[in-house]
Amino acid sequence: MLVDRARIFVRSGKGGDGCMSFRREKYIPKGGPNGGDGGDGGDVILVGDGSVGTLLPLTHRPHYRAGHGIQGKGSQMHGANGENKVVKVPLGTLVTDEHTGMLLADISEEGQVLIVANGGKGGWGNEHFKSATNQAPRETTNGEPIEEHILRLELKLIADIGLVGLPNAGKSTLLSSISAATPKVADYPFTTLQPHLGIAELDVNRRLIVADIPGLIEGAADGAGLGHRFLKHIERTGALLHLIDVMPVDGSDPVSNYRAIREELERYSKELASKDEIVVLNKVDLLMPDERDETIALIAAELKLDPVITCSGATREGIREVLEQAWTLTKK
Repeated sequence: MLVDRARIFVRSGKGGDGCMSFRREKYIPKGGPNGGDGGDGGDVILVGDGSVGTLLPLTHRPHYRAGHGIQGKGSQMHGANGENKVVKVPLGTLVTDEHTGMLLADISEEGQVLIVANGGKGGWGNEHFKSATNQAPRETTNGEPIEEHILRLELKLIADIGLVGLPNAGKSTLLSSISAATPKVADYPFTTLQPHLGIAELDVNRRLIVADIPGLIEGAADGAGLGHRFLKHIERTGALLHLIDVMPVDGSDPVSNYRAIREELERYSKELASKDEIVVLNKVDLLMPDERDETIALIAAELKLDPVITCSGATREGIREVLEQAWTLTKK
């Protein structure tokens, strides 16, 4: 299950207090100060991990606390540092401070590290305060306090290809045909309620990461339907694969449907709309043999498609050509 939003509480460790101590040994009446420093508190650290694909674990466990530093001891013994708390997040995670609204980082690389709560520094023991004029200091400092924040995490999928189109355009069927992903497939709109990722293997040396985005409808850029929430995922894709249903169940015009989706992409983000796009005429297996060529030619002429790419996710017709075109587009 892909969960693309989470709200977590993070708290660093408090620094350990410095120690006040004097050396007490037989025959050494003036041993002097030997109080050790306190240990540093632990940090809370977010780390990008490509093996993590969802924020679901963070919603189940939203509190993350690092260890406190230990107080210093006599004999110049430094207190132990608090243990860091490391939290793995998916690549493509945006981290925002809920209180300030400031974007702290975009974690998009494997192993990328972000310290979201700094541990308090340990306090000084009285040994630090000795001097020629103050040979028996009774001064120490306390460890620095904890640091705590509430963070909002938002995941934007990183994929080579993003599937876009109207609900029931056949995106989920296509994804299940080209990869091992198992999105819900049915003969009614809005069967996809959350994004899905699939890996399409062209051969042993070539593969594509494909994201299936819930279907868009007219007004999606203003929040209509399910697509608005997930438009952000398409922003991270290298290119778009726009599926057009050549035989819409509602009798609508495929050309008008394509233009409606393009308009929503333009309204949502000029950068998104400018991404390279492959237009694929899907569900060609539903066309009658005597009208197939004519219908495809009419749609291709209206949209000025060159080349004309057709496929059927259900019968796997044309799937290889779609993948080759996608590979060429994303790797150019």
